[in-house]
Amino acid sequence: MIYGVLAYLLWGLMPAFFPLLMPAGPGEILAHRIVWAGVIMIIVVSLQRGWGELRHAGVRTWARMSLAGVLIAANWLIYIIAVNSGHVNEAALGYFINPLLSVLLGVIFFRERLRALQGTAVAIAAVAVLFLTVLGGQPPLIALSLALSFGFYGLLKKKVTVSAAGSLTAETLVLAPFAIGYLVWLESTGAGTFFSEGPAHVGLLVASGLVTAVPLLLFGMGARLMALSTIGMLQYLTPTMQMLWAVFVVNETIPQERWIGFLIIWIAVAIFLLDLVIQRRRRNREVGPVQDAAVSPPLQA
Repeated sequence: MIYGVLAYLLWGLMPAFFPLLMPAGPGEILAHRIVWAGVIMIIVVSLQRGWGELRHAGVRTWARMSLAGVLIAANWLIYIIAVNSGHVNEAALGYFINPLLSVLLGVIFFRERLRALQGTAVAIAAVAVLFLTVLGGQPPLIALSLALSFGFYGLLKKKVTVSAAGSLTAETLVLAPFAIGYLVWLESTGAGTFFSEGPAHVGLLVASGLVTAVPLLLFGMGARLMALSTIGMLQYLTPTMQMLWAVFVVNETIPQERWIGFLIIWIAVAIFLLDLVIQRRRRNREVGPVQDAAVSPPLQA
């Protein structure tokens, strides 16, 4: 539980971090995240002696990890643009939608069956997106892009048999040559900020690797120990913190239509969480009698 809470709290604090990296642009910030996260993951995998699983991974596995790397990089870039352009509330909306989208992707690609409340939650979320698109004047492109990129990233990760640390290492290694090439080009043209903004800026750009890798590692450790229903409830810490940051810290103006859309999404989320609670209690009731029977002494004749 501690690992999971720490991961989601760190993700929730990211809107406070990325503005500190300006005047670096979104592309430069993304490239530094990839490079320095890759350095950290190389150290982690080396300490764990986990290179073997990557050496023995097949072509199909590497293809999936490479595509996962592209998707997570797109997700990071969109999020950086959202935060540094004053659209934190729309980023929060994307991460409210994401778990419901993941349920829908499970139905489409893994033929998972929706329980009644889950189907209701997904349908209400779809109504919210339609409402924001029609009455809000334009589709919530940032929110949908974040939800879709992370949703399909999770879909690919589900099909990868490599460990979480190994997979993240592979993803950053695949992206690193492009990130390094982009950073070299920026510095050679004078558009880069790594050497021009002082040591504090250098430290913050390097720290972006920690900001990227540490929550993912904490989540990976917590996910192995927590029930899926617990993960489902904890994941809403992040967009809730982002929404509070948007309203009370950076004072973003949120139109009435967006508030109504958020309200509809929150209703869908509440129904989704209610289903998780009901299923968890049902499993506990079913497991309890079995465990009691297993530990009780046999009846004497």
